[in-house]
Amino acid sequence: MLTPSQLPVTLKQLIAMAKETEWLEFKYDFQNPEEIGEYISALSNSAALHRKQAGFLIWGIADDTHKVVGTHFQPRQAKKGNEELENWLLRLLKPRIDFIIHEFDYDGRHIVMFEILPASYTPVRFKGTRYIRIGTYKKKLKDYPEKERELWAVFSERPFENGIAQSDVTSDDVLIRIDYPAYFDLTGIRLPDNRAGILSRLEQERFIINKGEDRFDITNLGAILFAKNLADFQALSRKALRAIFYNGPNRIETIREQAGVRGYAAGYEGAISFINQQLPQNEEIRQAFREEVRMFPDVAVRELVANAIIHQDFNLTGTGPMFEIFSDRIEITNPGSPLIDTLRFIDEPPRSRNEILASFMRRIHICEERGSGIDKVIFSVELYQLPAPDFIVTGNHTKAILYARKDFAKMDKNDRIRACYQHACLRYVSNQLMNNESLRNRMGIEDKSYPMASRIIKDSIEAELIKPYDPENKSRKHAKYIPFWA
Repeated sequence: MLTPSQLPVTLKQLIAMAKETEWLEFKYDFQNPEEIGEYISALSNSAALHRKQAGFLIWGIADDTHKVVGTHFQPRQAKKGNEELENWLLRLLKPRIDFIIHEFDYDGRHIVMFEILPASYTPVRFKGTRYIRIGTYKKKLKDYPEKERELWAVFSERPFENGIAQSDVTSDDVLIRIDYPAYFDLTGIRLPDNRAGILSRLEQERFIINKGEDRFDITNLGAILFAKNLADFQALSRKALRAIFYNGPNRIETIREQAGVRGYAAGYEGAISFINQQLPQNEEIRQAFREEVRMFPDVAVRELVANAIIHQDFNLTGTGPMFEIFSDRIEITNPGSPLIDTLRFIDEPPRSRNEILASFMRRIHICEERGSGIDKVIFSVELYQLPAPDFIVTGNHTKAILYARKDFAKMDKNDRIRACYQHACLRYVSNQLMNNESLRNRMGIEDKSYPMASRIIKDSIEAELIKPYDPENKSRKHAKYIPFWA
């Protein structure tokens, strides 16, 4: 996002161009809301196609001569019907993108500049239609299939981490906004003695891009991991981890809500510590002493929060990872549908949209190595004798649910089948096989009640989640079982 001091410099550069481009449009007092929405779509898509950091729609400049003439347009006071123009535009742009409205004076005349971020993973639509600029003309993208193919090719080559969170800042700005001491502390690298050494290291990590003459771009990777305050980066401010605590099993009464401030790496331990302080505890008696024990295993909480962070879809704007605590469960939600089936979370190596981010988080031991994190979640849940966690896809979000302790008699059929399937998966990836005895131990079923475990196994087979290891073996006593995918 351009700063106030950058606005006149940028405008001077733009009006010095020989003509409008596919990512730049000048207007005088043009104020038709419908066409503004179409232009935002076209300029966002064209900015992405031409690999620009932003597109611009500017009022107060004559489009033929580029003379500064000023404008009477006041976008923050404009409305479409009874709705504010900005909200109306945001509501009809899909996916919802960030555009920043700047109003300032230049040569004594009022200027309005829409700074429009480029489309990032799919073409931007306005009222269901995708637009593009062809030369200086706004056109429907569907009428130019070759441009659409080029645009999709751009999307496939640009990972989120390489995007720019803040452009053209000074070295002072970098050191003010990036928590570089936390980086050196977490990586175990000695803090350099001078500013040049610090900046060089941040550049090597791709947290910043050195543009020369003490000007830098801060990348999404640098900001999302080590921002001192995510609010300093407008496009990432809604990506902070939110923790919400409810009084009861529903969302009727909120006890407390807190949003993270720092980047994920810099603020992770603080966030986990805060969450653990709020988690309910159970009282256990050990050798005549009472001891407070957390209701949920720490390793499960840590791993699921880390997963929500690294596997989220950053292209879904206005939403971020969320941690909700109810009286009977925890729900951890992240934006984006998973890239693999939720039933295969235990055995398949995770696929991440944000592999650069995930790699760094593994490097500083915030998340586990590939494929071991969910195994540890399931193992710790079984150790605590808790109901099996659930993994659910809801719309554009993925949700992991940890349930509080529940007596076997109070578990419903789905709870028992889910536990049986996850137990079979965990045994299989541990080079063991599930049987009636191991399931009884997992579920806390007495040996004499082995028919209960047999019933759960039968239900799980009928649900096509497990299968007999040896179909020819007719002895139920010695039968072993494996996941459906084994």
